[in-house]
Formats: sequence, structure tokens, C-alpha cells
Amino acid sequence: MTVKKPKFILTDIEGTTSSISFVAEKLFPYFRNNILDLTEMTDNAIVKDAFEQTIQLAQSEDGELISTEQEIIDKLYEWSVEDRKITPLKTLQGVLWEKGYRDGVLKGHVYPEVAANLKKWKEQGIELGVFSSGSVSAQKLIFGYSISGDLTPLFSAYFDTNTGGKRDGETYAKIAKALSLEATEILFLSDIVEELEAADSNGFQTIQLAREGMKPSWKQFATTFDEITFE
Repeated sequence: MTVKKPKFILTDIEGTTSSISFVAEKLFPYFRNNILDLTEMTDNAIVKDAFEQTIQLAQSEDGELISTEQEIIDKLYEWSVEDRKITPLKTLQGVLWEKGYRDGVLKGHVYPEVAANLKKWKEQGIELGVFSSGSVSAQKLIFGYSISGDLTPLFSAYFDTNTGGKRDGETYAKIAKALSLEATEILFLSDIVEELEAADSNGFQTIQLAREGMKPSWKQFATTFDEITFE
């Protein structure tokens, strides 16, 4: 797939740079298996704040009144099983995943051609960034401890659900503004058509990654990063 050379490439992670199975079969189970460790981290300001957000969102999102640590843990576990895109859950997943990466239990998956293409694009003068529903800290971990080595020096910006929903067009307008770029100067890579539609509606260039076993459902698509070229 050939598109106009962008000034910035913004990439999704799950299903785009990294396999969906890695997140579903490695990261999520690790979080659930170690979730009780969070009760020993409540002196951590990030954990404490996320617990408070969980209490508030349990009421506003699910209409439930919770207050004890066990109730908070149970709610986070429930959201994890449902794969809810809720900020405090993503934050706390990142906290526990960091421990797993640092302990050497976890290694971030990236597809074989990803690292080489990211480096090539960077050498071509294109800036790179990440937009994922996972927290910024989790994004940095998957690339920082990847099977292809530390890829974080290649990225100059990270965005998560604190910026906005990935299927919300306004989010992409915010990203363009944060990058001080015109929307047309940004190429967004994702496997999810609704995300591509949202970015496209705000003028972004878009390419769908239709990895092995996935049927393309967007007007521009590639099966690997190797197939992406610029005019």
C-alpha cells in the first residue's frame, strides 16, 4: 500500500505491531494472576489514585457502590475479564506488567518486520508515535522490553485513553493539535476499522493492518509493515 509520505506515523499496538494473542494469552492472565499484589502497593500514589478512580467509575459506569480493597480488586478483575477500556484498569495493568517485565517474566511481542521498518521510517525523517488503549506506561514496557530489544528511542509521542476514545473522531483532532501537525501529515496504522474511520474523518491518512487470518475491511490495507511504502 503506497500513500503520501507522512511527517508522523501513529501506530496502534494490539493486532498492528504486536499479536492480539500476546495481550490476551500473556499480559491479561499475568495481571489477573497477580492482581492481589496491588493491595501491597497502596502507598504508591499511582495505585492509590487508580483505586479512587475505580470507586468512582464503579458507581458511574456500573451503578455499584464499592469501598473496600477487596471490592476494588473484584471490580478490576471483572473489568479485566470483560476487557473494558477503563483508564484506572489500564493504569494498574501497566503497574503490574512493569514488575513482570523487570523480573524477566514478560517479553513484549512485536511482529518480525516491525522493528526494521520503524527504524527505516525514522531514518527517512518520519517521527513515530503510539496510540493504544493500554496506558502510556504499558506501551513503553511492551516496546522497551520487546523481543526485538528496546524500541522506545524510536518513538517521540505516546497517547492513551486519557487523550480520548480510539473510536472518537475528536481524539484524533486532539492528537494532531498535540503534535502541532496538520491531520493530513499523520498516518495512522490500526487493525480496527472503527478507529480508522474516526481518524479518517479528521483527515488522517490511514492504513489497516490485516495480519494473518484477518480479512481486510478498510479501503487501504497491508498485511505487514513491509508492504507500506511512500510516494
